[in-house]
Amino acid sequence: MKSVSGLLENLDYQIIKGTREGEITALVYDSRRVTKDCMFVCIKGAVYDSHEHVEEITAKGARVIVAEREVEVPEGVTLVLVADTRYALSLLSAAYFDHPADRLKVIGITGTKGKTTTTFMIKGILEHAGYRVGLIGTIETIIGETHIPANNTTPESYLVQEYFAQMVEAGCQICVMEVSSQGLMMHRTAGIPFEIGIFTNLAPDHIGPNEHASFEEYAACKGRLFRQCRMGIANADDGHFEQVLEGHTCTLETIGFSEKADYRASGVELIGRPGYLGVRYHISGKMDMDVEIDVPGTFSVYNSLVAIAVCEHFNVSADDLREALKVVKTKGRIEMVPVSEDFILMIDYAHNAMSLESLLLTLKEYHPKRLVCVFGCGGNRSRLRRYEMGEVSGRLADLTVITSDNPRFEEPQAIMDDIKVGMGRTDGAYVEICDRKEAIRYVIEHGQKGDVIVLAGKGHEDYQEIKGKKYPMDERDLIREVLQELSE
Repeated sequence: MKSVSGLLENLDYQIIKGTREGEITALVYDSRRVTKDCMFVCIKGAVYDSHEHVEEITAKGARVIVAEREVEVPEGVTLVLVADTRYALSLLSAAYFDHPADRLKVIGITGTKGKTTTTFMIKGILEHAGYRVGLIGTIETIIGETHIPANNTTPESYLVQEYFAQMVEAGCQICVMEVSSQGLMMHRTAGIPFEIGIFTNLAPDHIGPNEHASFEEYAACKGRLFRQCRMGIANADDGHFEQVLEGHTCTLETIGFSEKADYRASGVELIGRPGYLGVRYHISGKMDMDVEIDVPGTFSVYNSLVAIAVCEHFNVSADDLREALKVVKTKGRIEMVPVSEDFILMIDYAHNAMSLESLLLTLKEYHPKRLVCVFGCGGNRSRLRRYEMGEVSGRLADLTVITSDNPRFEEPQAIMDDIKVGMGRTDGAYVEICDRKEAIRYVIEHGQKGDVIVLAGKGHEDYQEIKGKKYPMDERDLIREVLQELSE
């Protein structure tokens, strides 16, 4: 039981009807989960507006209604009016769980690319140094030994606060979380006292009818994090650095190759050998040390610089940093799978043209004998993405294997035909193998010495969605099965 007045303490609100006295049994924002004597927060979504269903919600037993416009409530029900119910839900949720973020050091990471990898990198280094760290991100939420698959990069505010409370209960000292522009725009992180906010980079993305109205809005939403954290760490090399950090209220440190960066990378050396792609570089400025990481490409330098700058504030030793950076992994993000001493096979989540192009350009820097790209595209999604990804792979890969991803309610062959439209704009060689396991078998059987083979699009996913049903399918399992069958 929670007191109504206690939950409302940090809110600007107006009691329209009823009283702020008394207690509630639960805080609810989903009309399907209303319980007797709960406080219900009305949310206006893209399709469903619970303000229009208050009669039904109170009939189920809701005792307090929090709304952003006046609605009819029966006798005995309290109506609380606020300016923005999403913002209110975030503050109410924090109060409902007794402000668990106050007992954690919360690190928030925002940016177009690199959030997931950087999040896991920070978690890995801090744990290597002896800290207990929780994680909230695109792939999953991790609390101790519990792994919860994610539906959103940044969950709804109630869920965020519930996860924080579980982390405190599990003995976590730190939470590192991805903070999406949508999450910031919808106030899912409102009221969280971020210890550190991080900006990785910004590129046009998530612009559309159900996301951000413009690039300017997208950048402005990212910038909100830096008016909500004690310290900011930002990529000084990014062209939108000034735009995102405008109006920041935190102390600021920078990373990058720029001479003005507080943590500067120089002397970058790409390392390629059988079964291994990595990068080595030197940090100067606030630290002076050599670093090697077994994740290829310049972007991994940026990710590791951020992680190092963060961990410096938690007094992680240089030796711990070096050791952790060589072993930390992110599932489905340039994840190398040992298969052969002749060629490199990796899994990556690249599932749009921008991420696929970035990945393939990175891998080409290592001058493989052949760059082989295996990918498909999701059904019931933009056909334009298929043309673009086909064109990118045709232009950059030496061989493309077009296969199936999550066809959903479309025919896999129709999706593959769309990919071929993009391929047709290039001179790129390709083969079609609809069954993903057979596509993997093909590239393993035909792998040549010096090849780099990338399975793109699925990454961390362990299912395939067909006709509304999710079937188990993890590429790591498919690779093991293929290797077992080939050995027999």
